[in-house]
Amino acid sequence: MVLTNGIKLPEFSALQVEECDLSTATLMSAAPYVGKHCESVNNEFMLCRYESGDPRACVELGKKVTACTLQLFRQIKDNCMLEFNQYANCIDKSSGNYSFNNCRKTQAVFDACMKDKLSMERPGFGYFCRARIHESPTPAPNADPCPCAPKVPDPTPSLPDCKPRPPARFGNRSYWTTE
Repeated sequence: MVLTNGIKLPEFSALQVEECDLSTATLMSAAPYVGKHCESVNNEFMLCRYESGDPRACVELGKKVTACTLQLFRQIKDNCMLEFNQYANCIDKSSGNYSFNNCRKTQAVFDACMKDKLSMERPGFGYFCRARIHESPTPAPNADPCPCAPKVPDPTPSLPDCKPRPPARFGNRSYWTTE
């Protein structure tokens, strides 16, 4: 990426945040709960990234997303550590591709612990695919987009109105499938 003198980058100290340095199996084990618990903060962060077009404007929201994730992992550690470790270990060791198939029993134990001790239910299948409206407390930014990614108009004009096509000259391609 090419930068010019006019672009102000944040100081390194402003970007430092406590990392969430966990293994893949650990993150996959808690992913549905993290997604549901930090949904509003994450949606606000993604909305900021989309609307501003400049990642520098969303650094503070990114820190909030990381803090939300760490807070949930601390709650899991305080309340359901044994069940969670069994589930994450099962995902890690049962297959080469972190498959959930062999770990449904340990998942049920972990889900029961999360429901009993933290009052959190595992989101249902397709929960994250459903369309939802996010009401943002912050107004949309009026600032210019990032100078490093200027808007370029589309050079191709729209297609002309299509006219009905004549039938194919030598018939259908899949003539052998018709009776």
